Amino acid sequence: MGLLAGVVFILVKSKISSMYTTCPKCQHTRQATDDTVADICPGCGLVFSKWLKYLALDAQLGDSLKTEPQGQSVKRGLARFFAPSRPDIPKEEFFLYLFIWVIFFAWGLDFIMMDFQTNKIIQSWFHIVDLVFHEAGHVLFIPFGRTMTIFGGSLFQVLVPLFLVFAFLIRNRDGFGASIGLWWTGQSMMDLAPYIADARALQLPLLGGGTGADGAMRHDWANLLRPRGWLEYDIQIATWVDAIGSGILLIALAWGAYMLRVYYKEMVD
Repeated sequence: MGLLAGVVFILVKSKISSMYTTCPKCQHTRQATDDTVADICPGCGLVFSKWLKYLALDAQLGDSLKTEPQGQSVKRGLARFFAPSRPDIPKEEFFLYLFIWVIFFAWGLDFIMMDFQTNKIIQSWFHIVDLVFHEAGHVLFIPFGRTMTIFGGSLFQVLVPLFLVFAFLIRNRDGFGASIGLWWTGQSMMDLAPYIADARALQLPLLGGGTGADGAMRHDWANLLRPRGWLEYDIQIATWVDAIGSGILLIALAWGAYMLRVYYKEMVD
């Protein structure tokens, strides 16, 4: 019944799509001077027939989720959440996304190929961005005690880009934007690896000048690992953090590529 209703909805609504005078997306009211065809909004470029098709398919998917086996409906629901459609995506925006993906692909591979023990990754200008949220995390976690105040810097540095992932998905329904947020999450974890590996050596320059060796309380990860007897495992922990960050970054690039494929198919349909 849902499929039949969807088909009828598409056929009937596509017949009257040219009657739209106010765009349902940007609320632009068609003027006599507008020179676009009746099926395309002159304000934002929304193609009404594609938009109506998307609404029908979305409604059909909602019906199917109620009737199909739970396992399959969960998979469809997750796919719908993490790879939302963009039937109205303009060509200019698609090619901009493609250009951004190429840049982040090359940039991400550069980060992955860096040896965290050379500290090269923290010489990137992007380390300054990570550092801002790192320091903010120390302040935000003060109410949760000393340990969380120390750990909060590293934690918040990773949580901020992870928050952006879900902000893009929930608020904007933008899977590609979310993939860039996940890319940053992986990069942020990799940015932490040199700091963790320095817990015994205490040679990295710290904010404000000097190194961890200049004061017993200056190095976050020395203060986290030493009381627990884990100081000798600093390199191993850093290796795992770097590897997980690299994996997350690669997943983000694959996700972004998949979203581009989805957008391209919708654009040419």
